Amino acid sequence: MNIVIIGNGITGITCARNIRKLNSRADITIISGESDHFYARTALMYIYMGHMKYEHTKPFEDWFWKKNRIQLLNAWVTGIDTTSKTILFQQNPVISYDILIIASGSLPNKLGWPGENLKGVQGLYSLQDLQSMERDTSGISNAVIIGGGLIGIEMAEMIRSRNIPVTFLVREDRYWGNILPPEESQLLERHIKEHGIQIMLNTELEELIGDENGRVKSIRTKTGENISCQFAGLTAGVSPNIKFLQESSIETDKGILVNEYFETSIADIYAAGDCAQFRQPKAGHPAIEQLWYTGKMHGEALAKTLCGNKTIYNRGIWFNSAKFLDIEYQTYGHISPNLPEDQESFYWEHPQGKIAFRANYTKADKVLVGFNFLGIRFRQTIAEDWIGKKRTIDHAITHLKEGWFDPEFSKQYYKEIAISFSRR
Repeated sequence: MNIVIIGNGITGITCARNIRKLNSRADITIISGESDHFYARTALMYIYMGHMKYEHTKPFEDWFWKKNRIQLLNAWVTGIDTTSKTILFQQNPVISYDILIIASGSLPNKLGWPGENLKGVQGLYSLQDLQSMERDTSGISNAVIIGGGLIGIEMAEMIRSRNIPVTFLVREDRYWGNILPPEESQLLERHIKEHGIQIMLNTELEELIGDENGRVKSIRTKTGENISCQFAGLTAGVSPNIKFLQESSIETDKGILVNEYFETSIADIYAAGDCAQFRQPKAGHPAIEQLWYTGKMHGEALAKTLCGNKTIYNRGIWFNSAKFLDIEYQTYGHISPNLPEDQESFYWEHPQGKIAFRANYTKADKVLVGFNFLGIRFRQTIAEDWIGKKRTIDHAITHLKEGWFDPEFSKQYYKEIAISFSRR
């Protein structure tokens, strides 16, 4: 069996490794034009900030792939001929496949802004993006970040690490207001400002303005305000990287349409990770899952299916984590930015304004719906167990200590949270 995987991110690599564990005879080829070897994409910011080198981000030694008989091909795919079962490249000869897995990831969104293709204007997703950012932020005096998501705050932190002034444009009336309730948004806004990053809420980009050399020199907002900058980060989300499939017969929408087994509309072709779009997503879950750990789960489930154990993908309880400068964030279950009418919410915030806890639960029977943690590390298994088993808010508050995962000698806040809850 000749298995070809397009994409050497977490999904493609996880799938390849698990296939090899289950099938010692399959021929496996991984194709990527971005890099020779798999690396931790989430560590790009630490390379820029000087905390790590590129070689530190590779989880496996370079000899690992040859030892495990996983062939690596550094090339850009330009198309797929599903009739002849061949893959087309910019320069390399075509190669054939018996089974094809498309794990081509995402690309930063460009929304048609005038000037979005100027020098010094970019997103942050790939090694090539990191190299461009390294080059284009050298010696600059001001930067602007457009878009208030997770990549945006990472890029702002990167630039501030070099003492470059940063202005953060956020379209919503509060930071990450489409995800977080108001209290968490306000906590993070204060924290971001304390780190010298200027946030402009309710602000949208109108155009990027270039100089005589084709490099960005300023941006203009929709209210007519001009902001000087020599670098502009476009961080208004990402979209599935599927442009190379335009001439193929594989059915797509925003992403490559798949079922619960990651099967596409064409036999022997599968898609997983950021580029895949579920035809029938689980209730309360997005059709396109663009998270590191879901990409890993996609790869694991798909490998089982390809090796004879047909496995339905089941993400389980919703979970995500992130870091806003030096505040860690975890969320479990479903915490809506605006509280639904059938729910109640308990929110606790430390007086210093850097640590917070939220639990949402149903009004009718007090059953847990979800948690938010800011500046607190909590055990994922405990949170998922309580939500999955429909524990009550009273049970959670009484047993918070069981999930506490902060360092041994750090302050434990579960007692303060319990006292605050009892005083409601």
